[in-house]
Amino acid sequence: MQATAYTYDSATRSGSVLLDDGTPVDFDSAAFDAGGLRLLRPGQRVRIEAEGKGDALRITLVTLQTL
Repeated sequence: MQATAYTYDSATRSGSVLLDDGTPVDFDSAAFDAGGLRLLRPGQRVRIEAEGKGDALRITLVTLQTL
């Protein structure tokens, strides 16, 4: 699934993304670390993996979107 980085806190390595429908979804440091990233800037396109649906959606991986 693709999304756009919305917020990122380098101290906690957590933040949020916006899904393509505009829904914000938070991610924690475990999801950030799973993607092997060192930094994330708001506005970057990212690929995410998630579990659950609706309000129970939980991001498990955040990485950069590549072609």
